[in-house]
Amino acid sequence: MNKLFFAAIILALSCVSIAAESQTTPPQTPSVDEIVNQANLVAYYQGQDGKSRVNMTITDKQGRTRTRDFTILRKNVQVGGDQKYYVYFLGPADVRKMVFMVHKHTAPGTEDDRWLYLPNLDLVKRIAAGDKRTSFVGSDFLYEDVSGRNLAEDNHELVKTDEQYYVIKNTPLKPESVEFSHYLVSIDRKNYMPMKMEFYDKNGKLYRTIETKKVETIAAKEGDKEVQYPTATEAVVKDLNTGSTTEMKFSEVQYNLNLDDVFTERYLRRPPKEAMR
Repeated sequence: MNKLFFAAIILALSCVSIAAESQTTPPQTPSVDEIVNQANLVAYYQGQDGKSRVNMTITDKQGRTRTRDFTILRKNVQVGGDQKYYVYFLGPADVRKMVFMVHKHTAPGTEDDRWLYLPNLDLVKRIAAGDKRTSFVGSDFLYEDVSGRNLAEDNHELVKTDEQYYVIKNTPLKPESVEFSHYLVSIDRKNYMPMKMEFYDKNGKLYRTIETKKVETIAAKEGDKEVQYPTATEAVVKDLNTGSTTEMKFSEVQYNLNLDDVFTERYLRRPPKEAMR
């Protein structure tokens, strides 16, 4: 009887110990691929499609400013995969009616298709793959920043986890094709929003940052269901070499509009009503 009694006590204590351990053990950290893929979805793929009005302010080292106002339309071809973007410039006069369009391709070995329509010359210009990391309409944002960098182009490594962020180090698989050696992305652990990107040159010096300054929750319909999308509505990029800064503010953000397929070359010269209103 004594042996049975003590065995029962040991079993009970073991169960209590296991239960306590399960309550105190923190949830397992997701894999780096899970973190990167989820952050990509939050940053670029929420909803079937989307629209927003953007005000861009470019400030040089001397404090002189220039502005850009435009509308961005975005449509997913496949969630996490191919996408289409249409950017229509509303002002000022020197860029008014200009259009930038992207057909984003994520299959290995493929390059995005990019077009720029220049109304003053009535010219449609294809943007070569080698130009994707050049200035977007004179700002500190790059063409590649608009639709995002293909995840398959980099090796991803989780280098730090703290109470607020996952920090991912991204190293290009083809270092000769880009100007940076690597970049770090700090991703909010609660909603997987990328909050800061830090680019380092070939000598390991930090030379460029992109920071999310404001995140808002945007309500939308997903079928018959009401959904909430965390959305970056203010972002700032800094060129630490030139001292130039570009701020983008997003307003009138909408999701799941069932946009028509306006992402074709015929709409470069004839912008759709969705882009102008």
